[in-house]
Amino acid sequence: VLSAVSIGLLIWWGGLAVVSGDDVSLGKLIAFILYIHMLFRPIRQLADRFNVLQMGMVASERVFKVLDTDSIIEDKGLKTIDNLEGSIEFKNVWFAYKDEDWVLKNVSFKLEAGQTLALVGATGAGKSTIVNLLSRNYEINKGQILIDGIDYLDINLKSLRSSVSVVLQEVFLFSDSVLNNITLKQNISLEQVRASAKELGIDSFINELPDTYHYNVRERGAMLSVGQKQLLSFLRAYVTNPKILVLDEATSSIDSESEVLIQNAINKLTENRTSIVIAHRLATIKKASKILVFELGEIIEQGSHSELLAQDKAYKKLHDLQFKK
Repeated sequence: VLSAVSIGLLIWWGGLAVVSGDDVSLGKLIAFILYIHMLFRPIRQLADRFNVLQMGMVASERVFKVLDTDSIIEDKGLKTIDNLEGSIEFKNVWFAYKDEDWVLKNVSFKLEAGQTLALVGATGAGKSTIVNLLSRNYEINKGQILIDGIDYLDINLKSLRSSVSVVLQEVFLFSDSVLNNITLKQNISLEQVRASAKELGIDSFINELPDTYHYNVRERGAMLSVGQKQLLSFLRAYVTNPKILVLDEATSSIDSESEVLIQNAINKLTENRTSIVIAHRLATIKKASKILVFELGEIIEQGSHSELLAQDKAYKKLHDLQFKK
């Protein structure tokens, strides 16, 4: 503002002087305009540096807030679950990220081994929180979570998390080969990865890449489409042979070319495996053993796809919104 006002006053005063014939030439007027720009340039640079400093201070506050946090997951469990069957039970679970601002309110359900559970509801209803609690990323406030009838607090944390594989909506791929992005440098051979890819029906897409399994996908998988990245995330989960599989809105952003491949991969992934599927696309969960409808942290409906349609309540409304012609 000061720069603009200064130039305006200079042109007004200098213009009058030139017109009235005073000892001011047009060259002097232009020179002083350039001088004003030179005067304010370092001031602007100082302001820019101040912005950078402020951004650094905000970032450092966030880092120190994480370092100072007291919410550490204590690993006191002594039991391992090498022969996990995969049954899951939530008993009167209450959870809040802060104080008593409850995200989950008295949630109870049971999932038998090998069944598929689908979670449906609006954004913020508490679906992803179920996944975070199952992997013990957070501790519940009240209630109990049982896996194969064992309180999951009694299970060794490494054993628990190695039995649960999560496929997220946002897939992160490293600037590395397809093979390393799938195995994550674990002791899994190329032959095992190829066999798993063939079982999921995605081996052909990988073989079409320039260096097949050794193709560098670049940072965040920049060389692949959204659907292709999602397929690799499914393969990444499948090669570890998890006992419990979680798909957290993994089909919400896919291209039409990969949709059939992804649907076939999901069917193979969930076959004879305890699975929890969080989805807004109801077409992907029609075959689920049980569907839970969440609203504001509470289960308002539960049952199979056909049972919920017959109830003609919240699930039926969601279904009609997606499939009406």
